[in-house]
Amino acid sequence: MNYPRKIRTAKFIDNRGYFKEIIKYKDFNKNFPFDCFSKSKKNVFRGMHIQLRKQQAKFITVVRGEIIDYAINLRKNSKNFGKVYKFRINEDSDYSIYIPEGYAHGFLCLSDYCNLYYKCSNYRDEKSELSINYKCLNLSNKKKLILSKKDREALSLQEIKKIL
Repeated sequence: MNYPRKIRTAKFIDNRGYFKEIIKYKDFNKNFPFDCFSKSKKNVFRGMHIQLRKQQAKFITVVRGEIIDYAINLRKNSKNFGKVYKFRINEDSDYSIYIPEGYAHGFLCLSDYCNLYYKCSNYRDEKSELSINYKCLNLSNKKKLILSKKDREALSLQEIKKIL
């Protein structure tokens, strides 16, 4: 699992709604000790974030709303360095998203609100966090984006490459 991808999940639907299995640890050779939950409103863009030390794999599930999830390959010696992966996912999707270590991660909230639940393979290491500027993604609605100060001041992909 060296690239971002959809992980199909079992979903059982009946007249009451549905029951969805999120993650089966037997399918992963990885521990996910750190869980996070986020709430965002429409046009919030969070990311693109990576930790240089204690890198994190992430397993992302949308609990409410709809997002476009992004991952950028930042593995320095990879032939696919800089490649962007993009997934549209919502609360009714029958999959979650897996992002391995070595990828910057972010997402754009498309619905009025969205809630994400994600598991991380490592704890947050604030001192080694970097943000890559969203402009490398060629988003169509850049003028409407709601960004944190950290994400507005993020480095370009070229600047990140020099640091790696």
